Amino acid sequence: MSDRAESLGPLERVDGRWTVGDFRRRGGAWLRFGADGLHSYARDSEGQMIPWSRIMLARFTLGAKYPKGSYGVRALLGGLPGPWRGRGRGYLHLTLRHPYEDWVAPFDRHPHWYNPTELVLFGALITQTVNAGEAGRFGDADWLGRAVELLARQKPRTARQIHEAVADTREV
Repeated sequence: MSDRAESLGPLERVDGRWTVGDFRRRGGAWLRFGADGLHSYARDSEGQMIPWSRIMLARFTLGAKYPKGSYGVRALLGGLPGPWRGRGRGYLHLTLRHPYEDWVAPFDRHPHWYNPTELVLFGALITQTVNAGEAGRFGDADWLGRAVELLARQKPRTARQIHEAVADTREV
């Protein structure tokens, strides 16, 4: 496993590349943030690349494709020991342009527990950065490394503190 200091929920740096989800799982689904765009790899496909310039809006869910909130019941169960450990999926929900379409990028969760604060910070980082028209920043491995390092040290307690922590981090 990668150094846990270089992770934020399902986002982790592996061999200098930023991935979302458990890419080690045989036949699994995972995402990679590349300089040219978001690469999605699923079970038996060769993968798909979405250029950063096409991504307009984004949000993150865990445990269910369309839960009422950000997390489904499986999100909680997937971190527990026993048969549920590492089970379940997460999803990046994207609105793309040219042509306009909604696109869902699935990824398999890691077998380890996701810190709830890190999950919220990861979701806020994705949403704020993409909604500000800066999706291409995820293709800059150095910027993302600094952002993850700063956010992993944060301990926000309110929605306002989460928003401010991510906004301050995006300035780096």
